[in-house]
Amino acid sequence: MNKEKEEDLFDYFYDRPGSIPGELCIDKDAPLPKIIVIDYNFDKAVRLTNLTPEACASYLDTESVSWIDVLGLGSKDILQRLGTVFHLHPLVLEDVVNVPQRPKIEDYRDQLVIVTQMVIPKNRGEGFWIEQVSFILGKHYLLSVQEEPERDCFQAVRERIRRHKGIMRQRGTDYLVYALWDAIIDGFFPVLEVYGELIEELEDEVVQKSTDRTLAKIYKVKRELLALRRAIWPQRDAINILIRDGSPLISAEVFPYLRDCYERAVQIIDIIETYRELSSGLMDVYLSAVSNKMNEIMKILTVISTIFIPLTFVAGIYGMNFNPEASPLNMPELNLYWGYPFCLLVMGSIAKWSDRINWTFLLR
Repeated sequence: MNKEKEEDLFDYFYDRPGSIPGELCIDKDAPLPKIIVIDYNFDKAVRLTNLTPEACASYLDTESVSWIDVLGLGSKDILQRLGTVFHLHPLVLEDVVNVPQRPKIEDYRDQLVIVTQMVIPKNRGEGFWIEQVSFILGKHYLLSVQEEPERDCFQAVRERIRRHKGIMRQRGTDYLVYALWDAIIDGFFPVLEVYGELIEELEDEVVQKSTDRTLAKIYKVKRELLALRRAIWPQRDAINILIRDGSPLISAEVFPYLRDCYERAVQIIDIIETYRELSSGLMDVYLSAVSNKMNEIMKILTVISTIFIPLTFVAGIYGMNFNPEASPLNMPELNLYWGYPFCLLVMGSIAKWSDRINWTFLLR
């Protein structure tokens, strides 16, 4: 690796060893941030797009619920200005911007910071994207920061706010953060359904027509299931910490919903562990199938070898062309009138009895 590529790797993918705490590392390919505000109460809901960080300051202390959604991480200046407007601790801003982070929850007195990972399915059989979503919960606002601008699982929540469905517009920001976190966890189920179908197809393929590509498919499924496990397991722990320790920003009415969220996270983990065991079992079945095929081939080769080795022995002896006139011991059969048919008859008898003995042995 040359020096220029090494610098790029440090600058855009992870913190440089010994870097200043709170330093922001921006991926050069990250999209520019797009700020969208959804401000709502029981009577109305307003959606504003393409706001500046400074314009968001007016939504910090409103009586309505303000959801400030930041889509994209491609501008250090905009992100730092957001940190100034929302009074974010430098370490919080670092966790939000420097992706990926392990899902976690941190309490900063008047702010509750939640870092999660969202799963977005690709086309069937092509895997999924894992993106970080960070929530900064205040008393009257919720700041969410996503990696990509047009790729999330929050559309159903937006529609519930817009159409006044359910109790969304009767609750505060704590219920909003629950609804978004719940949508993230629910997003794991469609992905797992696809993997359930893939495992069933692989089971049929392993038993009926396994190839070298089958082994690669099994490894791919195991690797992707491990990525899903790493994404959901810390989120379960984070929800559990929030339920156990509580927060002044979370009302008592929301905790039953969080417990339901926790139970579904546990359910997802159980499904992932089941699929991982099934994929490991598929690996064992594949190796057993390959071994059985090899054994069948070896049996056939053994039968063929047992038949032809005696014949080769006879043919080799009579192919040495000794002179019977020099000695009566030098193949006197060469002078017999029926010597050639007699030799073929002996060889055929040997082959017949060898074949019968082989199949008797193999069928035991």
